[in-house]
Amino acid sequence: MSSPVRRSSYVAVLSVPSAKRAFIAALLGRLSYGTVSLSLTLALTATTGSYGLAGGVIALFGLAASLLSPLRAGLIDRYGARRVLPPMAVVYALLLIVLAALTWRPGTPGGLLAALAIAAGGCAPPLGPVMRALWSDLLPDRHLLQRAYSLDTVAEEVLFVTGPLLAGLLAALVTPAAGLVLSAALVTTGTFAFVSSPAIRTARASHAGADTGPAPARPRQRWSAGGRALIPAVATSAAVGLCLGALSLLMVVFAERHHQVAAVAWAEAALSVGSAVGGLAYGVISWRVSGTARLRVLAVALGLALTAAGASPNLYTLIAAAGAVGLFVAPALTTAYLLADELADPENRTQAGAWVNTFFNTGSSMGTAGIGLLIGDLPLALCFVLAAVPALLSALLAVRRPVPSPAA
Repeated sequence: MSSPVRRSSYVAVLSVPSAKRAFIAALLGRLSYGTVSLSLTLALTATTGSYGLAGGVIALFGLAASLLSPLRAGLIDRYGARRVLPPMAVVYALLLIVLAALTWRPGTPGGLLAALAIAAGGCAPPLGPVMRALWSDLLPDRHLLQRAYSLDTVAEEVLFVTGPLLAGLLAALVTPAAGLVLSAALVTTGTFAFVSSPAIRTARASHAGADTGPAPARPRQRWSAGGRALIPAVATSAAVGLCLGALSLLMVVFAERHHQVAAVAWAEAALSVGSAVGGLAYGVISWRVSGTARLRVLAVALGLALTAAGASPNLYTLIAAAGAVGLFVAPALTTAYLLADELADPENRTQAGAWVNTFFNTGSSMGTAGIGLLIGDLPLALCFVLAAVPALLSALLAVRRPVPSPAA
């Protein structure tokens, strides 16, 4: 199934000329997305005094950011990262600063806050998909590209663990609105550092968007074929999101029923650590089977691990089970990104990666909402089984649907 890899160290990825600088800059900008959600939640709650209103505005912000991501990525594919990313980052940052000013003190109308949050989400620069498209341009070796995507996925997970910690610290020491200012500073600094890096300046227009003008229009049939080929990748991404969204709520309920709510933090940490370990290990293996086949195996393994978690007799077992589920999260997402890159037309790689992101984020929200409707009426162990169903169904979809070859 696999064979040893030459140059198995991740240093080989970061040793590629200009890669390290671009990667660090992109991570700095993406840290903004780790700090903004908690900062916005706390700031909205402080200014409105309503958890319901704050939750609704956060949901609208997340939907605008996620659902419009492929559209923003398409603009980058067509006009280039150096032309499109800076205006997006500036507008996004300005809207966050306005939200910070309006939430610094109580009394701002909820409708105005919702409108500004939607506008901000709609402008959020898709730094993750652009960075992955740039990796594809910098690393024609598929083994190195797999390693780069694994590193990227694990690093992104770390950002979404450390980001809320920074936001919480600022909220405690200053005010929740200060986290929004930090988010604006991070995305602006990171984006401008990213687009000024030599890697972006020398990238081919067909990948990460060198400034050579709009890309020529492609025949519709080529993109539609690529779109059909992407179905297993986006379906698995959505399934992983559904599973994780459901799991996050299930772990809270499990801890509450065992009268140890604080232990949820340990379960979440185990999930993140498991994902990081699984992602880094996955990246250094040279796989001999296709990405679609790997995606099926990873989806089934994730579903089975999630089902087993429901049989946990105590919190210690649940924490271990959450770590086992995490082992398959980063590898599954990495494989989905690799398939998207491989099967999409070169001029649409950023957009293809954005679709994987969008389906994951949307699935996560739907998973939390869906399992919340079932928890009160069904045994908790059965809810874990139902939470695993999307992963198993996505594996079945990949089996039943042949993947068309990328157009020549």
